[in-house]
Amino acid sequence: MKHYQIRLYNSTDFDQWNTFISVAKNATFLFNRNFMEYHSDRFQDYSLMVFDEDKLVAVLPANKNENTVYSHQGLTYGGLVLNSKAKLSSVISIFKGVLQFLNENSIEKLVLKTIPNFYLDYFSDELEYCLFITQAQLNRRDSLSVIDLTKPYSITKTRKESIRRGKKNSLIIKEELNFELFWNEILIPNLDKKHQVKPVHSVEEIALLQKRFPNFNVYDKDKIVAGTTVFCTDKVAHPQYVSGNSDKNELGSLDYLYHHLITEVYKDKHFFDFNNSNEEQGTKINEGLLFWKESFGAKTVIQNFYEVQTKNYFNLNDVLI
Repeated sequence: MKHYQIRLYNSTDFDQWNTFISVAKNATFLFNRNFMEYHSDRFQDYSLMVFDEDKLVAVLPANKNENTVYSHQGLTYGGLVLNSKAKLSSVISIFKGVLQFLNENSIEKLVLKTIPNFYLDYFSDELEYCLFITQAQLNRRDSLSVIDLTKPYSITKTRKESIRRGKKNSLIIKEELNFELFWNEILIPNLDKKHQVKPVHSVEEIALLQKRFPNFNVYDKDKIVAGTTVFCTDKVAHPQYVSGNSDKNELGSLDYLYHHLITEVYKDKHFFDFNNSNEEQGTKINEGLLFWKESFGAKTVIQNFYEVQTKNYFNLNDVLI
């Protein structure tokens, strides 16, 4: 079994990391250090870099909390990021090296959240196989609602009526660089009222990265009534934040907005990802939210979350025969 050199990421690796992410077979912009650094004040970074002699062949975006390392908790998905030529045999050796490195540095557990395959340009389930061999425990499973825009999909009659309501009310949709209006007047008050939480990202963070995160506001005359901030990759449009005021059902504001995004703004993307409707670590589903997403034609895609004991790196010794 091949031996790889593994070490912690440090700030001098910034350019090398980003160059690797730009050509990796299973990466998106979320793994770029420009994005990850905005979480540096909230998480203790423990990202790993894997080398074959002097060549960088894999990275693990991660953070540490006590004796556990997490596939970065500030990111929607993660896991082992691989170069474009990575094969299963090499990934087995790489993952063994990662677990052994963690174990030798007093890390008892690695918690991983996988990247859904529809975000990828190439098949990349090598990590799933390694997790099976190392007896990883599936501790959470989220059900994402996704529209495949390359195939026919149907919008329900009820949803079409609400979309017509938005048109009848002469609602105006604007893509705007100013995030403060949506954030301060709609999103933050609603999150606080419904869930007593704040957005994961601050408005300042989103504004600095606005080229990746277009913001769409809906106006009833001159008053903002709804909005969303969308995370975009080459293949996927994913509304990260969405909210409307108390009149959203009467106005049809959110349905009107989403129909516009799906059928106009992002019609040339491969997928439209509504995200999950799960609560309580994936064990419960918000039925009303799920119904709303499926009424646009979304289908279910699963995202898995695992815990693996780092001492189980021994399990990978004899896989290749």
